[in-house]
Amino acid sequence: MAQLADEPTHDPDPDPDPDPGSHDVDTARPRRHHASGRRGTDDAAFRHEELYASPPPWDTGLPQPAFLALADAGLLHGRVLDVGCGTGEHTLMAARFGLEATGVDLATNALDLAVKKAEVRGLTARFVRHDALRLADLGERFDVVLDSLVFHGFRDKDRAAYTASLRTATKSGGRYFMLCFRDEPPNPSGRTHRLTPEEIRTAFADGWRIDAVEPVTIACTLPAHSDGIRGWRTALTRN
Repeated sequence: MAQLADEPTHDPDPDPDPDPGSHDVDTARPRRHHASGRRGTDDAAFRHEELYASPPPWDTGLPQPAFLALADAGLLHGRVLDVGCGTGEHTLMAARFGLEATGVDLATNALDLAVKKAEVRGLTARFVRHDALRLADLGERFDVVLDSLVFHGFRDKDRAAYTASLRTATKSGGRYFMLCFRDEPPNPSGRTHRLTPEEIRTAFADGWRIDAVEPVTIACTLPAHSDGIRGWRTALTRN
């Protein structure tokens, strides 16, 4: 009921917009695949797989409450892309709500776990080993894109490349929901990924409408932060 797919290597149509009803999710028995591509992608994949050598603190085995609230409110619809899906909790959350769900990540070990979760839970989802900076290569556009703690890991040119990548994968009028750490106490001092609302607005000034930047709590497994870490949930619409 879940597929781990190869990274696309074709040159996609520059403005793909497939009919959601015509896209079938392959439910064949999942296999381990290795993505072809640039050396930088391979290096990034190795780093990502190191992160999942043991469960990272953001992987609680449940969807983030701030994203689950969106699903409960009916704000997820159509075709959903989970960028940096890790072990797939948000992809599978979307699938559980009856949506066509795709998760992408570079960490094959995390994707293998995601496929196993889908099988155990009896859910249909697609998982693709793919670089978040190259979403155009998927050749698809989605109604909703979810990003749990991915955007805030990029800086400077990579941040600009990531926001451009997101635009290529989001339909006009589509929604993008992003979680990141908040740049204020009592978040751990020295954390490199904390963001201000102004940084978020600046990054998405071109091609997006910012609908909300709301304070939320991000769940984690760190004993010192059993009450969670302060974060932002940003809601945007692609122009």
